[in-house]
Amino acid sequence: MKPGAVHKYFPVVVLAILLLVAWRWQWWNHAGTSAPPSPQSGPPVPEMVDDMPEFDRAARLEYTIHARCRMDCRHVTEGEVQEIMAQGRIDLAKSNLHDRPCPTFALEGYSHEGQHLRVIFAPCREVTRVVTCIDLDKRWTCNCD
Repeated sequence: MKPGAVHKYFPVVVLAILLLVAWRWQWWNHAGTSAPPSPQSGPPVPEMVDDMPEFDRAARLEYTIHARCRMDCRHVTEGEVQEIMAQGRIDLAKSNLHDRPCPTFALEGYSHEGQHLRVIFAPCREVTRVVTCIDLDKRWTCNCD
């Protein structure tokens, strides 16, 4: 072996050892961490439902300042909000039934003008507050904050 051969291949050998150690370290840390799939406890929960007993579709509506601003910006009338309240589907993924002080329900549907809307309602005692109104098909620039 030539005298300079050890110095010539030393960086390559060190790099190979470091790569081997990193690979083994990753394998060691991740070995056995994947949990087996858990069996479902029942049928899958739907994301959209037509009705829930907790949501009164005939309640008196009260509009928040934020909702009024969003409605004005997105050209949504009170009549359209009432349409969504009466006929919209409840999106459980966007609702929060444990929200405080009142649960929130996200209802989605199409208005008579064809706008695809999501309206967030918060039923509290004898009134249901309209929290916000979202056009799902068009991005509006609103200055409501």
